[in-house]
Amino acid sequence: MSLADIVEHLICPVCGDGLGLGDRVLRCPRGHAFDIARQGYVSLLTGSQAPGTADSAAMVAARDSFLGAGHFAPLVEAVAAACRTGTGAADVRVVMDAGAGTGHYLAGALDRLPGAAGIALDVSKNAIRRAARAHSRLGAVVADVWRPLPVRDGAADVILNVFAPRNGPEFARVLGPGGSLVVVTPTPRHLRPLVERLGLLSVDEDKERRVAASLDGRFAESERSVHEFEMALDRAAVEAVVGMGPSAWHTDPENMRREIAKLPETNYVTASFRMSIFRRNP
Repeated sequence: MSLADIVEHLICPVCGDGLGLGDRVLRCPRGHAFDIARQGYVSLLTGSQAPGTADSAAMVAARDSFLGAGHFAPLVEAVAAACRTGTGAADVRVVMDAGAGTGHYLAGALDRLPGAAGIALDVSKNAIRRAARAHSRLGAVVADVWRPLPVRDGAADVILNVFAPRNGPEFARVLGPGGSLVVVTPTPRHLRPLVERLGLLSVDEDKERRVAASLDGRFAESERSVHEFEMALDRAAVEAVVGMGPSAWHTDPENMRREIAKLPETNYVTASFRMSIFRRNP
């Protein structure tokens, strides 16, 4: 955990002034204060209504289990490599992960960017608690990607957006000159045998167009690639990958466990992702 590494890049979500680090608190010059949780994260989420899309504790535990087992390791490598595209590791000082979840991909990038600090933003306190201990140079912040981000103009050299919502105007404001936005989405081939066998949510064939539309014309795609690899998943891993994704909102856990129990002990499936690197339009 290191909010100290990122506090200079944060702003008060109430008034927009900079924040300073005090004794277990972040505070702006106008006196707005935000307590640092004992787990090391801070909530800069304003308003009393909790967002309905925040990952539950069960979803976060499933993601932690699945990613911790290394099933998506090739994707972690690809994301880290994309962070260096067009800049070089020495030039990346700040990586912001919008919708960071447990901080798994951001931590992987920081491992390969020795001089960089990471800002993990997620609306789920359950996820951010995990992210706060994902890397020594990562600062974890509860924030809603759909709202104005509590980050200074031009603070980020790289923005990561892995399976998360996109806020084109705010990404354009926060990304510094020459920076890159790395967006990762699943393709329709992702986990297809499990999607068909278990009735999971499928990937929209029109997703690529919707991704571009969500950036509000403020970015131009400079690179695009598809990353695929085979995975051998036992039933426990299948339960975890189902439980960590959007299908978890739409399936009954007990019914899903019964269906997973009917699967072979080892299930061979393809992980398939589209990675796009965007540059901000002039």
